[in-house]
Amino acid sequence: MIFIVSIDGCGLIVSDVVGLMPRFFEFLLVLVLLLLLSPFMLFLALAVMLLSGWPVFFVQQRIGLNGELFHLYKFRSMFNGVSSQVTTTVVDSEALRMKCRDDPRVTSIGRWLRRFSLDELPQLINVLKGNMALVGPRPHLPSELVAYSPEHFQRLSVKPGITGLWQVSGRAEKSVSQELDLDLAYTSKRSFALDVLILCKTLPAVVFGRGAY
Repeated sequence: MIFIVSIDGCGLIVSDVVGLMPRFFEFLLVLVLLLLLSPFMLFLALAVMLLSGWPVFFVQQRIGLNGELFHLYKFRSMFNGVSSQVTTTVVDSEALRMKCRDDPRVTSIGRWLRRFSLDELPQLINVLKGNMALVGPRPHLPSELVAYSPEHFQRLSVKPGITGLWQVSGRAEKSVSQELDLDLAYTSKRSFALDVLILCKTLPAVVFGRGAY
């Protein structure tokens, strides 16, 4: 089957022979990315260490495929020792937190890392380990399950991703319910073509930083 997908007016033809991005292809792609980005990631690690101290990495428990817990890796963007839970500015109807734009717990280097989503580069290691995929729903905290309706647990039927529909659709500008609806749309329609489309839209989303703070 051949899919013709439009990306900002340009035609992209993708063969969906296997339906989903094969694990071996994803593994090789991430391995190449890590090799190419390793000097830049080393630079970022040194910047965090010099400007914000130790530790360089932030490790947090998240919910993965089929509800299994795993440790997610990021470059640390907050002051060491502060709570990782995001400050509640306005409590929405689903009782979930929303990110605040000027979070006082975020360091100066951390604000820059978040602006361009560079703090998430270590998640490539999660993909290599098999905890995450390049494309998928955002990996949630266990505490975020309180906002789930029964149908929302369907998002746990796929691996969480570094990027996804939520990330290329405005990220923190979206409400919690909108994020969950995007996740359900992805799990029901996911394909190799959709993954390629999302990956192609990720770079502009990162460069312009919409919803990233």
